[in-house]
Amino acid sequence: MTVNNLTSKEVTKKIFNKEELFILDVRNVNNFTEWKIEGENFNYLNAPYIELKDGVEGILDKIPTDKDVLVVCAKGRSSIMVAEMLSEAGRNVYSLEGGMTAWSEHLEPVKIGDLKNGGEIYQFVRIGKGCLSYMVVSNGEAAIIDAARMTNAYLVFADRIDAKITHVFDTHLHADHISGGRKLAEETNATYWLPPKDALDVTFDYQPLEDGNEVLIGDTAIKIHAYYSPGHTIGSTSFVVGEQFLLSGDILFIDSIGRPDLAGLAEDWVGDLRESLYKRYKELSGELIVLPAHFMIIDELNTDGSVAGKLNTLYETNHGLNIEDEDEFRKLVTENLPAQPNAYQEIREMNMGKMNTDEETQREMEMGPNRCAVR
Repeated sequence: MTVNNLTSKEVTKKIFNKEELFILDVRNVNNFTEWKIEGENFNYLNAPYIELKDGVEGILDKIPTDKDVLVVCAKGRSSIMVAEMLSEAGRNVYSLEGGMTAWSEHLEPVKIGDLKNGGEIYQFVRIGKGCLSYMVVSNGEAAIIDAARMTNAYLVFADRIDAKITHVFDTHLHADHISGGRKLAEETNATYWLPPKDALDVTFDYQPLEDGNEVLIGDTAIKIHAYYSPGHTIGSTSFVVGEQFLLSGDILFIDSIGRPDLAGLAEDWVGDLRESLYKRYKELSGELIVLPAHFMIIDELNTDGSVAGKLNTLYETNHGLNIEDEDEFRKLVTENLPAQPNAYQEIREMNMGKMNTDEETQREMEMGPNRCAVR
């Protein structure tokens, strides 16, 4: 019996639209517990494939008959076999095409808004990994900020809107995912920008991104202002785009703040983190729309699927921005840290250009949720 697939894009739309979906995840218990597809109106059952390969009779009473069922596995193979058995048992069932591997790599473009002097800004939501990247467009030119390694998504989108990528930026040296910035710059002959304080050990040429840099995109007055904001890394740099948007990198998220420990220097960098959030950002307009490089939980998505919030609002609602006592702040960001990201040391080495691996190894290195925030 042939079973229909749902693509990661189709599942993403269900999340954005808050649709109901029942997910049968047939990965092992540990993998499911650590990382799964999240949706506001999704329900779940975890039943490892090894327990189902001889039949699904033992779980049929747990599988609904009145809603769509999506079977999920690691790479989209085991899920097809389980879905076929459920379909034969009368369930309306789909298999996730490409499994959690494809889910981890899907980038969904969302238009954030128009820029006052002409142009647009788009957010690319890496829904399965919680990573966010950006495209700023003006007069046929585009800049990419914090690109994922799946660079083809940006190339295809830029081609669709008839824009040429001329500048590529990384807000910092990433540790939870492999940056596509350098690769994308090479593919498009664009200028690649990286904060020099994060680039002391890199093995490639780059344009130093420093406080006060202004990069014009197109021939209108859409300026990307570099704004030094250390704390997550020593070189972390934010961007103010068109005097409307604050791309905060991994310093500030919608519901949390950045962790300072991924280079093993939490005690050294916690002061920089507080300085950036409690003084440097305070000097900026509260009307700026904050666009972070990650989100932690599905609740941070807006109704259109974007992840964004006004800076003034975040100072009211984000607990990490409302800790007056410095010792309490220091304790929060050094003692409430989640587990380190998978293979984060190797990912840092990749992003420095010190090592290279094949595509499958890169996928394995990135598997799992992002862990860039303080709890």
